[in-house]
Amino acid sequence: MPAPDKKEQIIQTHSSLILAVVQTIHNPELRPHLDQVLQQSAQNGWQSLVDAIKKILAGSREQSLVNGLDDEDAIIIDSILRGLQDPTTLPKTEQSGDASQAAPMFARLIDEARRGNTNSLSILGSMAEQMVNAGGDMASLSAVLKDMIDGERNVDKLCTRMGPQGESLITQILSELAKLDRH
Repeated sequence: MPAPDKKEQIIQTHSSLILAVVQTIHNPELRPHLDQVLQQSAQNGWQSLVDAIKKILAGSREQSLVNGLDDEDAIIIDSILRGLQDPTTLPKTEQSGDASQAAPMFARLIDEARRGNTNSLSILGSMAEQMVNAGGDMASLSAVLKDMIDGERNVDKLCTRMGPQGESLITQILSELAKLDRH
């Protein structure tokens, strides 16, 4: 299982999905919207996660639902199950991402995707879709992820449409990538 900070990063990255599942269980009228999200997730290669979520929606609360899932999917399912038992464990939607935590995660995923890891590429693709929907610097970051995977490291080129926070995040990601390149 990943370290606690990585676990929290995964939970925050997928907080909207985690909350949508729990909210749909408590309010079945939300199911059509969640079904669209799940269909899109399945098309993006997250079928195992979608299957586990559908079992939860059907009433299963067994911890064994995480068996056979990769670490990220298992963390998401575990967060949903814990949230159903104790809503205080659910991620907070108003929490803003901490660039000091986000940068190493982005750098690791970018480095792994650059080396041909299709799972990391899929994760980045899903994150990029969420970032486009968030707008602002996050949408701009999503637009340069492929450039960074392809090896672009020119901070000025990557930050052309960024505000100060976005520039800070890009700079930190590039710093983390430089560390990974040295190893």
